[in-house]
Parts: sequence; structure tokens; C-alpha cells
Amino acid sequence: MHMRLREKGQASVEYLVVGLAFIALMGALAALWRFVATGGLSSLMEANASHALGTMGGLFDALLF
Repeated sequence: MHMRLREKGQASVEYLVVGLAFIALMGALAALWRFVATGGLSSLMEANASHALGTMGGLFDALLF
């Protein structure tokens, strides 16, 4: 009977670790969703895509891409 109590405790700790990892994953996905929904991703892409096209070197880089 002593061994069974140890196994139940280990299972509880494992469920706790998996539960915390799941909650952390859901929080990260919610933060990513909010970033995309508020336009953060599109503004980041626009800023990086158009910053260097004004110069000849930027045009050359764009053509090589």
C-alpha cells in the first residue's frame, strides 16, 4: 500500500506539470492571436518590405530576393 501512495503522488505532479505547460501554450497562442488581430503583424511586414526600396541598393536587394 505504501508504494501505491507514491505512485498517486507522482501522477498528480505529472498532471500538474502537463496542465501548466498547456496553460502556458494557450497564453502564448492568445498573445500571438492578439498581435495578429490588432494589425501588428501586417504593420511589421509593411515596415520591413518597403524600407529599402527607395535606393538603388534596395531595388537590387529586392530583385535578388
